[in-house]
Amino acid sequence: MSNPTSFWKSGHKPSLFSAFMYFDISFMIWVLIGPLSVVIIGDYDMTPVQKANLVALPVLGGSILRLVFGFLTDYIGPKRTGQLGMLLTMIPLVWGWKFVDSLSDLHIVALLLGVAGASFAAALPLASRWYPPQYQGLAMGIAGAGNSGTVFSTLFANRIAQHFGSWEVVFGLALIPITIAFIVFTIFAKDSPNQPAPKKLSQYAKILKQRDTWLFCIMYGVTFGGFVGLSNYLTIFFNTQYGLSAVKAADFTTLCVIAGSFFRPIGGYLSDKLGGIKVLMILYTGAAVMLATISSLPPLYLVIGLLFVGMMCLGAGNGSVFQLVPQRFGDEIGLVTGIVGAAGGLGGYALPLILGNLYQSTGSYTPGFLILCGIALLSVIMLAIAQLDWKKTWIGEGGKARSV
Repeated sequence: MSNPTSFWKSGHKPSLFSAFMYFDISFMIWVLIGPLSVVIIGDYDMTPVQKANLVALPVLGGSILRLVFGFLTDYIGPKRTGQLGMLLTMIPLVWGWKFVDSLSDLHIVALLLGVAGASFAAALPLASRWYPPQYQGLAMGIAGAGNSGTVFSTLFANRIAQHFGSWEVVFGLALIPITIAFIVFTIFAKDSPNQPAPKKLSQYAKILKQRDTWLFCIMYGVTFGGFVGLSNYLTIFFNTQYGLSAVKAADFTTLCVIAGSFFRPIGGYLSDKLGGIKVLMILYTGAAVMLATISSLPPLYLVIGLLFVGMMCLGAGNGSVFQLVPQRFGDEIGLVTGIVGAAGGLGGYALPLILGNLYQSTGSYTPGFLILCGIALLSVIMLAIAQLDWKKTWIGEGGKARSV
């Protein structure tokens, strides 16, 4: 059995940690509007649906741009794509800091923050291409744990806004970490010598014709979509359902986000050892049970525990999905990461809209959480059927990498 020492020797540590840092700071910026939304409504009065739409827009922007970044990663390499992404991320930060005068301006800033969310499509291939098949789960899990950047947003954004008496200044201060990340990334990140040849647009069409591409899109739409959608919406949920202040609501969101973020590499590691399919089915089931219980809207102390475990399942599930993806699509990893990442983003876009719209029409969060539970259960069934064929063709027992 492989050991951690051989993992560190098998790839390029500076690139792995550069990928993590780039993704971490970008993710922090991508979800900035989620916690701040409860402060922003002091300036712009919004209905439950309008609030849900505002926090969903960065996720929509990220979904669309992940496809573009996936293509660029294959064409100009993940390092250049990452550098371009960080420079472009500075545009909505300056706009949000200095030039927002209306809700329409805020919608444009929210959509442009999607550039930060697209970092996924460059950061993960940068890490993945340095590591052999038996370490894909752990390598992708470490790089993907950059979604822990959410913690910085939920923990500090509303405190900074309260301290300065302005939510706009949060955007200005976010320019500091993205500049530092750009410098570190430029110095230390290095493209793997195993760069595949650039893909043509016709190859996108070929990938999209494959059933497995769509299955991975659905799987990641549930795990990552659930994680990022709840990360963006939970501050509103705690504020609306339990009457918590902007800072308190974001603090409790932080607790839940920590679980999803830090269990991503553990999900990847367990999937390397036990098999991604086996681990993923357990995690989908766990998430479904948590969501069903949350739908009863229990007391605050209990709902936080349930959300913590539910987010842990979704976060670890992200690692499991990306233990499987490189094994199925090794040569097209940049392209497929963009497509699957975009689908994950669309899941994250849909989730706040489901909760916000159903809350506005029924006055309760119960129907929304029950629908999310049903989606997780359908994912278990889908995976159980799909893996029957996978085991015959490209994957080992339970989803382990086949030995070369």
